[in-house]
Amino acid sequence: MERIDEFHYQLPRRFAGWRPGAQRGLSQGSGQEFAAHRRLFDHPDPRRIDLRASVREGRGDWLVRLHRLRVAIPVHLVVDVSASMHFGAERRKLDVVADLAEALGYSAFRTGDAVGLLAFDHGARDDLFVPARHSRGNGSLMARTLRDCRAARATATQGSALAGLRRTAERLVGRGGLVFLASDFHWPVDALGELLDQLVPACVVPLVVWDPAETEPPQGRALVALSDAETGVRRSLWMRESLRTRWRAAVAARRAELKTLFDAHGMPPFDLHGRFDAEALTRYFLESAA
Repeated sequence: MERIDEFHYQLPRRFAGWRPGAQRGLSQGSGQEFAAHRRLFDHPDPRRIDLRASVREGRGDWLVRLHRLRVAIPVHLVVDVSASMHFGAERRKLDVVADLAEALGYSAFRTGDAVGLLAFDHGARDDLFVPARHSRGNGSLMARTLRDCRAARATATQGSALAGLRRTAERLVGRGGLVFLASDFHWPVDALGELLDQLVPACVVPLVVWDPAETEPPQGRALVALSDAETGVRRSLWMRESLRTRWRAAVAARRAELKTLFDAHGMPPFDLHGRFDAEALTRYFLESAA
């Protein structure tokens, strides 16, 4: 059996719910996280009497320990499947996201969370929808769905990926949980902040998916044929050192623009640069929760 990577996510906020899981909950019950002491008269459960606290309190009241529940949450992977996501020098960017999807399904199942898939290009891709379920096989199904996905035919007049994301995200507006948003963001992101605000009840993790062939220009002085994956427009460029410098500067500027946008919404981006690294994603969550 092929090994599936696992990562661990611990979120900085509390969630409502009653189904047992690993995330910190708002509800009080038979959990392991201590919340407060209360009078036995107000919470009549003798099993939770704290003798030491009752004596220390000195008022003659019996005190009981209250705990908060650990709960399960819904987890959704929202993936951009527009034409540019099918690019990759060695592997498609979409295949890298599929690796993450398989690891996410396994990790969520082990944690007790339900996980599902939503996809978009210039519109919502309902044909790729995988409903959120607590199932051992949901991650493999999500990964297979992404690996089998083929790019829609590129046209110069097709709608914006942001419009497709907006229609797709309508299913998640007002809901809590964890949302992974995977895209190369090779489209105008001016209005993305407003959409992120609508997803505020959830913890959103932006996954910036770039291929090394996009971030590092070709070596040597040569004529390079380039094609816009979204529109199909082709052009040729003579690769020279000044153009390489501008290429790298444009990549750095775009990376800084995206980081500024996501940081302003309390959502540090995670880079998927040519491959998926489960340990790096675990460190991302540990650092975010610190």
